[in-house]
Amino acid sequence: MISARNVSVRLDSRAILDDVSLDVAPGEVLALVGPNGAGKSTLLSVLSGDRKPDSGTVTIDGRDIGGIRHAELARLRAVLTQENTVSFPFRVSEVVAMGRSPWSRTPDSRDDVAVVNDALAVTDVAHLSERRFTTLSGGEKARVSLARVLAQHTPVVFLDEPTAALDLRHQEEVMRVARSMAADGRAVVVVLHDLSLAGAYSDRLALVAHGTLDAIGTPSEVLTAERVERVYGLAVDLHDVGGHPVVVPRR
Repeated sequence: MISARNVSVRLDSRAILDDVSLDVAPGEVLALVGPNGAGKSTLLSVLSGDRKPDSGTVTIDGRDIGGIRHAELARLRAVLTQENTVSFPFRVSEVVAMGRSPWSRTPDSRDDVAVVNDALAVTDVAHLSERRFTTLSGGEKARVSLARVLAQHTPVVFLDEPTAALDLRHQEEVMRVARSMAADGRAVVVVLHDLSLAGAYSDRLALVAHGTLDAIGTPSEVLTAERVERVYGLAVDLHDVGGHPVVVPRR
């Protein structure tokens, strides 16, 4: 569904991304992992069409993503960014309903109320529906922002650090939501810092380091002690828990 070929992005004279190629298939969760400043969020923005690469191409269903009109692109992919900000004190239900705007004046708009209510319930924020967004905690804002993305109901979903502000329970719930979307046939790309969380819920990992794709494959293929130590500069031990790799720093 999403295909990137030889994508590069430069900022001043520095390569933020350098010759990155990868595919994202329907029905899979692809996790982008790597150290701070590796280029993960930049790669996500390029894949989603929010940023044009300096060279290379990104296609969605064989179409150049840069040539798709904004309104149509908003019906093809939804993006959760790291900044969960809303300038005005809208109610939570109103913020989530904003995710339905790409479908206004289309037959799908008849489902707006049901889709919004489902998104509120899935992200555990239905009890906050009448609260003002500006009064919420950071974690609550993150879950409401995720609900808005779910309400957009697109076949491709991009999530940039969706678990960063969340407690342990809600981190797990967010990743279960990502898995559920993939089970429905959607393509999900998620940026994560927690390697064990990525290993537990993703079908494939793309390890980004210094703007390049260091490795891509199943979590067990990518997350080896030697590779993690080389890329992160930290000695770790790898444990298998239920068939998933768990990364434990040596302390």
